[in-house]
Amino acid sequence: MQTIQAVIMGAVQGISEFLPISSSAHIVFSSAIYKIITGTAVQNVGSEEIFFDILIHLASLLAVIIFFFKDLKEIATGFFKGLKNKDYSTVEFKTGIFVIMATFITCVIAFLIKDVAHSLVENPAIVAVLLLFTGCILFFSEKLKHKEKNMDYKTAALIGLAQGLAVFPGLSRSGLTIATGIFNGIERTKAARFSFILSVPIIIIASMIYPLLEINPAEIPTFNFKAMALGCAASFVTGFFCIKYFMKFLEKFNLKCFAYYCWIAGVLMIFISVKFG
Repeated sequence: MQTIQAVIMGAVQGISEFLPISSSAHIVFSSAIYKIITGTAVQNVGSEEIFFDILIHLASLLAVIIFFFKDLKEIATGFFKGLKNKDYSTVEFKTGIFVIMATFITCVIAFLIKDVAHSLVENPAIVAVLLLFTGCILFFSEKLKHKEKNMDYKTAALIGLAQGLAVFPGLSRSGLTIATGIFNGIERTKAARFSFILSVPIIIIASMIYPLLEINPAEIPTFNFKAMALGCAASFVTGFFCIKYFMKFLEKFNLKCFAYYCWIAGVLMIFISVKFG
């Protein structure tokens, strides 16, 4: 793995993981463009690439934990305090239940569709079509939204389902979860906050499973850890500032501009796939 490749992939992960534009789609697109420019393919199936993908996801996870540390602490404290005192009425306890339930639903859906989803990574044109679909979801989420309300079990379940479907490259995890919350009446910043907090357990779970299933331990000593470290730094820094300014953005604006971006990026990638594929 080359250093420049690692930094680019890390930055792409940090930026696109939290903006509603699909990190998986942008990694696929970056790989395709890298191949066009250099004439060589970015390998995404080797142990080093899989290990690096896990690391940059953990780096962006660290950005979430640091930014939402107070919220996460309050939810965890309130949840275990509620269990101890048998008081299940607090907002913190209910939020903990919502996160657990949504995460469980995500894991079930992701497990059922992961093989099909993984097969799409090598087909940028299909990924681009799914990105166009993400744009439609973002565009219509607020136009068709229900009356504003607080988070409930039904909405949390639907958000978990949306997050599971986002295993398909091109369907934005943050985009689908935030849009689902907005559509069901959750205020924009609250929907985004829940989406980011919900990313914590699912990234941890995925990072625990994939190393056991996909990585060949014998290859680890050959990895370019310097390049990986720089890629992780890029993922963390870009991820942290994306969260910070995206939350400020949502206080004043809706998701339409990201819908337009997804449509433009999707059409451009279809063109590139047809012309250079």
